[in-house]
Amino acid sequence: MAFDASRPDLIVGVIGTGAMGRGIAQVAAAGGLQVMMSDSRPGAAQEARNFIEKMLARAAEKGVMTRDEVVGAVSRLQIVGGLADMKPCHLVVEAIVENLEAKQQLFAELEGIVSPDCILATNTSSLSVTTIAARLKTPQRFAGFHFFNPVPLMKLVEVIEGLRSDDWVAEALMVIGRRMTREPVRLKDAPGFLVNQVGRGFTLEAAHLAYEGVAAFADVDRVMRDVGGFRMGPFELMELTGLDVTQPASELIYHQFFQEPRYRPNFIMRSRYEAGVLGRKTRRGFYDYDAEMKAIVPPEPAAPAAYPGNVWVSPAESRGHAVLSELLRKIGAQMETGSRPSTNALILVTPIGDDATTCAVEQELDPKRTVAVDTMFPMAKRRTIMTTPVTNPVYRQAAHGLLASDGVPVTVCRDSPGFIAQRIVAMIVNIGCSIAQCRTAQPADIDKAVTLGLNYPHGPFRFGDVLGPDRVFKVLGAMYRIYGDPRYRPNIWLTRRARLGVSLLTPEP
Repeated sequence: MAFDASRPDLIVGVIGTGAMGRGIAQVAAAGGLQVMMSDSRPGAAQEARNFIEKMLARAAEKGVMTRDEVVGAVSRLQIVGGLADMKPCHLVVEAIVENLEAKQQLFAELEGIVSPDCILATNTSSLSVTTIAARLKTPQRFAGFHFFNPVPLMKLVEVIEGLRSDDWVAEALMVIGRRMTREPVRLKDAPGFLVNQVGRGFTLEAAHLAYEGVAAFADVDRVMRDVGGFRMGPFELMELTGLDVTQPASELIYHQFFQEPRYRPNFIMRSRYEAGVLGRKTRRGFYDYDAEMKAIVPPEPAAPAAYPGNVWVSPAESRGHAVLSELLRKIGAQMETGSRPSTNALILVTPIGDDATTCAVEQELDPKRTVAVDTMFPMAKRRTIMTTPVTNPVYRQAAHGLLASDGVPVTVCRDSPGFIAQRIVAMIVNIGCSIAQCRTAQPADIDKAVTLGLNYPHGPFRFGDVLGPDRVFKVLGAMYRIYGDPRYRPNIWLTRRARLGVSLLTPEP
């Protein structure tokens, strides 16, 4: 197909002018493309055009665009009455309600209006691109063109090939995406595509560990911000997005994957969704909100003044032993160096994946004096410790007081394989590896999509390489062994690269 995606007179049709549609129209016009806008609700397209004009004017005020560029972009926006007026378009992007029947009906009608070489694209975030195209006479020219909200600020666009999409369609959309000043990534159709699939690791695993009573919502959010390096904690994110968005998407991905355990939803989210406790939009969710719509976060308890006499660090994990011993020397702890702890020493273990109980039992340590410390992540902003079910409160407080003695906050969680950050990040990495193993997309594109679309500090492959593929594999293996839940089984992409000692980004021929 001789489709010229670089032609200067390219016309893009946008059907549906809500938040997503008007955002797509704005970046298309700002990128120099002619735009035809249509909406089934009378007056909606004009409202969207007015909104876009205001947004572009603000961009000029901030110096992001010149006045002439704004005038040019606005002049390229044309409101049309309906589908029949989309005949001149070279590309039509649908951004209507997330309803399969509605989308299929729209494209069936549109297919008979536009020229045979016009690309038909859907901005769906949750429905199968292949399924939407299934009733078309020409599914070869159909693909997904998934933008993220707010479109003008979110640089990513996912270009999704349906099962019957021709290569030229995806290639053209990659070019058009760049013309819209977006960063396109190309992938094959899969539930949740890239970003929404990887995002389940962040939110669902947080919900699972909170449901198990490992830590409170605020503690999980603090750890993932300060320890994991995320801009927002998982519960903060779900509060902002709203469980009316997150929960249905989670259940849809789970069922589209035929109940794959990695994507299993959690009751803690479902119950709130059914009760209408959705987050900021309902003024109540995982947090309550004050009159100014600020989350009412329980204050973090002050570190105890307790301090241990002697401290013994287990050498079972050599890297963790080295990291923790260096920190303890810096803060002036009285450390024991013998092969076994003395009778009254505080015992610190540094598990990768294991819980404190497993460490105490397998290393034949006194569980009443044993406290685990997470050394897999940097400990400069926050430290995470966990106790066995029988750890004496005196020793728990001594460990807390010691590790907070230099002013760094400490989060205390209940016993759990993988602490908090280890669990969540390991799931993110594992899901990313699963996407690569299924050849849905290339590892570098998965990382790019996740960092741009979710604002994570790293994509799953880069995260795994920073922490060490062998250690991420060990976390998942321990969780799988202790829980006996296939949710935690390491993906084969990760397993092979961890065993070979190579980067997770290592491609296959």
